Amino acid sequence: MFKFFKKNKKEPENLKEVLKYLKELGKEVKDLTQDLESFKKKSRTNLQKVGIVRFNPFQGVGGNQSFSIALLDENNDGIVLTSQYLQEFNRVYAKPIKGGCSSYSLSKEEKEAIEKAVQGPNS
Repeated sequence: MFKFFKKNKKEPENLKEVLKYLKELGKEVKDLTQDLESFKKKSRTNLQKVGIVRFNPFQGVGGNQSFSIALLDENNDGIVLTSQYLQEFNRVYAKPIKGGCSSYSLSKEEKEAIEKAVQGPNS
């Protein structure tokens, strides 16, 4: 890969050698283009979007130690994790997300985390 960035020891001396060099260069560009397309296709399912919401499940008691975090790919598929910090214990929930929605009921905080992830960091 990246052979065309390496300098040849010998420069082409005639039209035949120039054409051969251009043909090889064209093949390298074609291979790079295919690799890039493959990478782009595979990256669609990588984690790309994150939204987090901190909250307090009890009004007036404690701090915002509970949270919901949405982890989504390009298609808004992924998961939302919620941790509810309670005085005696901690509860953790995980729900699958498909197209920005879940087949499970979502809390207000989970919906907000998903919305933040879908809209991106500039919203």
